[in-house]
Amino acid sequence: MARTRKTDADDLPRYFVWVRGLEGPEPQKWMAMDFGVGDWKRPLVLAYLELPADERDLSLSMLARRYPPPRVDLS
Repeated sequence: MARTRKTDADDLPRYFVWVRGLEGPEPQKWMAMDFGVGDWKRPLVLAYLELPADERDLSLSMLARRYPPPRVDLS
Protein backbone atom coordinates (compact mmCIF):
# COMPACT_ATOMS: atom_id res chain seq x y z
CA MET A 1 0.00 0.00 0.00
CA ALA A 2 1.47 3.34 -1.04
CA ARG A 3 1.83 6.12 1.44
CA THR A 4 0.69 9.57 0.51
CA ARG A 5 2.50 12.64 1.71
CA LYS A 6 0.35 14.87 3.88
CA THR A 7 0.14 18.32 2.28
CA ASP A 8 1.80 21.04 4.28
CA ALA A 9 -0.51 23.98 5.04
CA ASP A 10 2.20 26.35 3.75
CA ASP A 11 1.81 24.89 0.23
CA LEU A 12 -1.92 25.68 0.09
CA PRO A 13 -3.64 28.97 -0.83
CA ARG A 14 -3.85 31.26 2.21
CA TYR A 15 -6.70 33.55 1.18
CA PHE A 16 -10.34 33.01 0.29
CA VAL A 17 -11.39 35.87 -1.97
CA TRP A 18 -14.69 37.01 -3.46
CA VAL A 19 -14.12 38.82 -6.79
CA ARG A 20 -16.47 40.66 -9.11
CA GLY A 21 -17.43 38.25 -11.90
CA LEU A 22 -19.52 38.64 -15.03
CA GLU A 23 -22.60 37.16 -13.34
CA GLY A 24 -21.97 38.31 -9.76
CA PRO A 25 -19.48 37.48 -7.00
CA GLU A 26 -17.17 34.52 -7.68
CA PRO A 27 -15.07 32.69 -5.06
CA GLN A 28 -11.33 32.15 -5.54
CA LYS A 29 -8.38 30.93 -3.49
CA TRP A 30 -5.16 32.97 -3.63
CA MET A 31 -1.66 32.18 -2.43
CA ALA A 32 -0.91 35.85 -1.63
CA MET A 33 -2.73 39.17 -1.66
CA ASP A 34 -0.60 40.38 -4.57
CA PHE A 35 -2.66 42.76 -6.66
CA GLY A 36 -0.23 42.82 -9.57
CA VAL A 37 1.23 45.71 -11.49
CA GLY A 38 -0.49 48.99 -10.71
CA ASP A 39 -3.01 47.29 -8.40
CA TRP A 40 -5.27 46.53 -11.39
CA LYS A 41 -7.02 43.71 -9.46
CA ARG A 42 -7.95 45.81 -6.41
CA PRO A 43 -11.34 47.08 -7.76
CA LEU A 44 -12.31 43.49 -8.61
CA VAL A 45 -11.89 42.23 -5.01
CA LEU A 46 -15.15 42.39 -3.06
CA ALA A 47 -13.98 40.67 0.14
CA TYR A 48 -11.12 38.49 1.38
CA LEU A 49 -10.28 36.37 4.38
CA GLU A 50 -6.99 34.84 5.51
CA LEU A 51 -7.83 31.20 6.08
CA PRO A 52 -6.81 29.34 9.24
CA ALA A 53 -4.37 26.49 8.48
CA ASP A 54 -7.05 23.82 9.02
CA GLU A 55 -9.39 25.37 6.38
CA ARG A 56 -6.84 25.85 3.58
CA ASP A 57 -7.47 22.43 2.05
CA LEU A 58 -11.27 22.88 1.86
CA SER A 59 -12.93 23.11 -1.56
CA LEU A 60 -14.17 26.39 -3.01
CA SER A 61 -17.79 25.28 -2.72
CA MET A 62 -17.38 24.43 0.96
CA LEU A 63 -15.68 27.77 1.67
CA ALA A 64 -18.38 29.63 -0.28
CA ARG A 65 -21.07 28.05 1.92
CA ARG A 66 -19.10 28.80 5.07
CA TYR A 67 -18.30 32.40 4.05
CA PRO A 68 -21.13 33.70 1.81
CA PRO A 69 -20.53 36.47 -0.73
CA PRO A 70 -20.94 40.11 0.25
CA ARG A 71 -23.96 42.02 -0.98
CA VAL A 72 -23.13 43.79 -4.21
CA ASP A 73 -24.82 46.89 -5.54
CA LEU A 74 -25.78 46.08 -9.15
CA SER A 75 -26.13 49.69 -10.27
